[in-house]
Amino acid sequence: MRYNQISNTLFITNRSNFCSKMIVNTIAILTSNDVKHNNADDVMGFSQNNDLFYLSGIDQEESILVLYPGAYKKENREILFIKETNAHIKIWDGEKLTKAQASEISGVKRVEWIQDFEMTLQYMAFEADGFYLGHNEYLKRATKDQQTRQDRMISWCKEKYPLHQYLRAAKITRELRQIKSDEEIGLLKKAANISIESFKRVLKVCKPNIKEYELEAELTYNLIKAGAKRHAFQPIVASGKNACALHYNTNDDICNDGDMILMDFGVCYANYNSDTTRCFPVNGKFSARQKEVYSSVLRCLKEGSKLLKPGVISSDYEQQMANLVETELIKLGLLKADEVSKQDPEKPLYKKYFMHGTAHHIGLDVHDVGLYSRPFESGMILTCEPGIYIPEEGIGCRLENDYLITEKGNINLTEAMPIEIEDIEASMNN
Repeated sequence: MRYNQISNTLFITNRSNFCSKMIVNTIAILTSNDVKHNNADDVMGFSQNNDLFYLSGIDQEESILVLYPGAYKKENREILFIKETNAHIKIWDGEKLTKAQASEISGVKRVEWIQDFEMTLQYMAFEADGFYLGHNEYLKRATKDQQTRQDRMISWCKEKYPLHQYLRAAKITRELRQIKSDEEIGLLKKAANISIESFKRVLKVCKPNIKEYELEAELTYNLIKAGAKRHAFQPIVASGKNACALHYNTNDDICNDGDMILMDFGVCYANYNSDTTRCFPVNGKFSARQKEVYSSVLRCLKEGSKLLKPGVISSDYEQQMANLVETELIKLGLLKADEVSKQDPEKPLYKKYFMHGTAHHIGLDVHDVGLYSRPFESGMILTCEPGIYIPEEGIGCRLENDYLITEKGNINLTEAMPIEIEDIEASMNN
């Protein structure tokens, strides 16, 4: 693995917490993700199912974790099933985990080959009353029209054991994963630190007429060299008017002299993700108008991030953030105070220039799991990312940091990433 091995105490604790929330006499089955194919025999980079990783630390395809805390036989309470290697696999794909290695990584004592899963489960299933099964419950699930390994497991179980009770594993992991342990915070800090150094590298090489993808390449070089697995998501390197498209990521335009670049990017380290956004002038010097817009967004970030504290409800936070941006839009001459005072509250005028939320959980998923009806708590890590987008001026500005909420105030994990105007200009011109 590229990252330093994580202590299996993290996964042992996570399983213990998960099992404590299962109802009596039930079995949980968590499966790995599929390997996705491109054309012919080429495949995309494998990305593990995050609930399975959270509970086992196993980062390999064709893996299944079975938890049965109420099993009569102690050896049936935790079983990890992994892919058995053979001579053909070794030659074409390299070594896979041995049973001993999988046990060391996960802390699960009993490890079996995946071909023995169905028979092993059958010996336990009729003692149990129900199953917890995994499923992607994210609202904007991109794979909604694609059958996943989790979907196939649900179908198989219901066909094989139709009279059992079925429960949602995601309901438990969604609750647990929102609060980060010390080990997880350390991994997220590592991802953030790689992001910081990557951004500093970009500032050094940026100049007029460089291509957006050349700056993306600098990000990629640094994160791979630092041991990250991949980008946390397809990075956005949007110069000029491109920055007004929120999810622009073709990154194939020329960065013109006088334009400002919006760069939204993240690093995936040990499956944990950072998510940061910075804006900077192509030529190393902000114009007067760019400074005005940038300073407005920065004020919103500084004031808005103070609202990320225990007990705050997400909807209240987002409304206060919107009020901050609205005030700045009036200062910038983009909205008129008298029109704002008479606006339809269901159709606020600020949405013409600011149309997205500003805080989301971050962790194993970039937009990490969790219910936003739950008040913020100590141990949660969230982004803060206000923005102002002015298509008619060719200016789009968003600034984003990652914050750990604590009882004594939040901690900015990306504080060392240059953000003040004078610091950015100094980094680009020295």
